[in-house]
Amino acid sequence: MKKIILLLAITLVLGSCATKEDVIYFQDIDNASLGSVSAVYEHPEIQVNDILKIDLSALNPKSLVPYQFEKTAEGMPSKASQTELLKLEGYLVTEAGFIKYPGVGKLQVVGKTTQEIEDLLESEIGKYVKNVTARVRLVNFKITVIGEVKQPGTYTVSEESISLPQALGLAGDLTIQGSRENVLVIRQKGDSREKIRLDLTQSNWMDTPYYFLQQNDIVYVKPNTAKVKSAGIVGNLGTVLSVVSILLSAAVIIFR
Repeated sequence: MKKIILLLAITLVLGSCATKEDVIYFQDIDNASLGSVSAVYEHPEIQVNDILKIDLSALNPKSLVPYQFEKTAEGMPSKASQTELLKLEGYLVTEAGFIKYPGVGKLQVVGKTTQEIEDLLESEIGKYVKNVTARVRLVNFKITVIGEVKQPGTYTVSEESISLPQALGLAGDLTIQGSRENVLVIRQKGDSREKIRLDLTQSNWMDTPYYFLQQNDIVYVKPNTAKVKSAGIVGNLGTVLSVVSILLSAAVIIFR
């Protein structure tokens, strides 16, 4: 009976182990197939609660005074959050989808890229100021990485583009229990959400719109089969062996 219990324990442990193929990325790429890949980059569209930093320049800086105002941190608590500090630097997109810009009024910006907003500002202000140039930057570009990564959390990115591998790098990479074959990306598109599953052990996803993440994307790394097993009954090896031992003891008594 002891041999049977030992054999069962070994089987359960081996069944919960991950193989090398479970943790290697881009397994379909070999030296013979190395080459360039054209990733599809989509400029992020502005969403509600985004914060935009806007800078204007012109040949005559004084002509821009009506379109600018100084934001000051006076009265701001010393322990103000990063979001509160960012609001001082920029313009918060309202729930209605617009910003209020001095000298221009309300500008509808939701669904537009920063380039399109630059063009809009230059068009509006250009009616009164010659050779005006607008520079618009999204200052609270955030992505969230959760699941089987070493450092799950929400990350604010200083640039307007970050790739999925870079985001996973920020989160400390996948744990050994993370499923490389089942990474979920959730993306807000207007009033709907896109959900796509990516297999990181292959490379075909690198030339899709999901190679680069968008503002407020959520990346979820599912636990692999070995982790799921270890989290269930199989993981509680002591309980399993106790139950098996009782059943075998009962069988020996009954069929003695």
